[in-house]
Amino acid sequence: MTGTALALSLSLTGFAGAAGAAETSEKALQEMKSMTKSNFDVVWNKDKNAPTFVSGTLSGEPVKGVGEVKQYLNDKRELYKLDPAADLSFVEKSTDDLGMTHYEFVQSVDGVPVYGARFTVHTNERDIVTAVTGEVHPEAAKEIDSNMKADLPENAAIEHAWKSIGLTKKETKAMKKDKKVLKEASKLSNSIVKNTAEKAELVVYSQEGTSKLAYHVELQFIYPEPGNWQIFIDAKDGSVVDSYNAVTDAGAANGYGYGVLGDYKELDTYLSNGTYFLYNVTNPMKGVIETFTANNGTSLPGYRSADSNNAYTANSQGADVDAHAYADQVYDYFYDTFGRNSFDGNGSTIRSTVHYGSNYNNAFWNGQQMVYGDGDGSTFAPLSGALDIVAHELTHAVTDYSADLVYQDQPGALNESMSDVFSVFVEGEDYLLGEDVYTPGRSGDALRSLSNPPAYGQPGHMRDYVYTNSDNGGVHTNSGIPNKAGYNTINSIGVSKAQKIYYRALTVYLGPYSNFSDTRAALLQSTADYYGYGSEYNAVEDAWNNVGVY
Repeated sequence: MTGTALALSLSLTGFAGAAGAAETSEKALQEMKSMTKSNFDVVWNKDKNAPTFVSGTLSGEPVKGVGEVKQYLNDKRELYKLDPAADLSFVEKSTDDLGMTHYEFVQSVDGVPVYGARFTVHTNERDIVTAVTGEVHPEAAKEIDSNMKADLPENAAIEHAWKSIGLTKKETKAMKKDKKVLKEASKLSNSIVKNTAEKAELVVYSQEGTSKLAYHVELQFIYPEPGNWQIFIDAKDGSVVDSYNAVTDAGAANGYGYGVLGDYKELDTYLSNGTYFLYNVTNPMKGVIETFTANNGTSLPGYRSADSNNAYTANSQGADVDAHAYADQVYDYFYDTFGRNSFDGNGSTIRSTVHYGSNYNNAFWNGQQMVYGDGDGSTFAPLSGALDIVAHELTHAVTDYSADLVYQDQPGALNESMSDVFSVFVEGEDYLLGEDVYTPGRSGDALRSLSNPPAYGQPGHMRDYVYTNSDNGGVHTNSGIPNKAGYNTINSIGVSKAQKIYYRALTVYLGPYSNFSDTRAALLQSTADYYGYGSEYNAVEDAWNNVGVY
């Protein structure tokens, strides 16, 4: 992940790279500036000598349809460093509630996608190009063009991936004694829930200026410990190019129950064969909201949470009650506020498992579902007992299906920060995270704070950015910087406007490798889309300036 983007605002000097390329790029930018009336901004990746975010009035004439968009890009190829005919594969065209149209492409080499290289052209209601966003790798085709054939078959790449993490697929599957658990868990589902999932895709993987043909292998499992491994295997020799674990941790009938904190909650349940299940079919989604219990085991999803009289009043049922009720509340937030139907926008099932493990002090989204431990009673009470933790984990799922921020370095810190910021939007009470279940024997503390990150061991300014190889590059530490910018924004313009701006940036402008500077630009562009270049725009700009992201 590059952390070297420079935000340029009407300042077009100092580009890195070969002198000729820099001069060409500067000339292209000067031409663009000359035709732009105002508010021309660029986020520039100096390693690639290419932009990742350009905004302003970028076309003099309307640009309609994929053909005209590609022609526009061809006319500006010296700026965007792409040959649209050879390098871009069209994915989809969409129009949003503001009347803006978005043309999404992926960079590819001979039909093989370049991992994370999503490129989008945005036009306003008059079909004028107002933003071009995305991370591209201009040298990818030159570096691997002559060696496009994969010598390694897909199944061999998956085997190499398992070997690299010291496990076998068999070792992560449910044990024989747990087969009944999975069978029972699937009775009310449309499909069997797998304890272990694996898949591979051939991609061009660019890292630190070098591109290779590789298999992107995903290994998702829950035993012997949570795994959502993203592993890149060289398609020529089977070596590991890169790998990291992307587990994102910290997140009809009418029944009722009491949550972890003893509060009363109404529940949407389901009656089957004389038993009530935490299984909500009342939402306008293709799937359901469902809750399971692992009974302090590690096989997922576990047994369905059930009760004979539809009254979940036992102390042991508090975690089940909260996980179910809060998942529904977060679903309602995204659906009512943004029209988003479930985490993927397509109404997919939202599944939670509580009572995971023994004294497990964590919650996580593993790429398929949410999982909550009961805590050890000292560090944590059952983690599903906090609405903001449930919102945090479900927002990870939303991010997976929108910006898909890579869970490393600055993109990973942004992934965490988006979950924290949206947990504040959902809960609407304070700027703390996890305070309802963290250290239950002590009041007044929390896991993190948007308003005061340093008080909880996080930096609140770029001058204190932590460079580390642990925690996927410090994703849970450096998220304090964008968190503070989020607090600044909310405190200045209020939740109502801020949440619209953040959601638009996450789902329209950000991509897998977006860094802090890209996010600043994305939020400014989203603000301009809704409110123009007035006080709201200035507030968002100040919010990021005040944390050292320019």
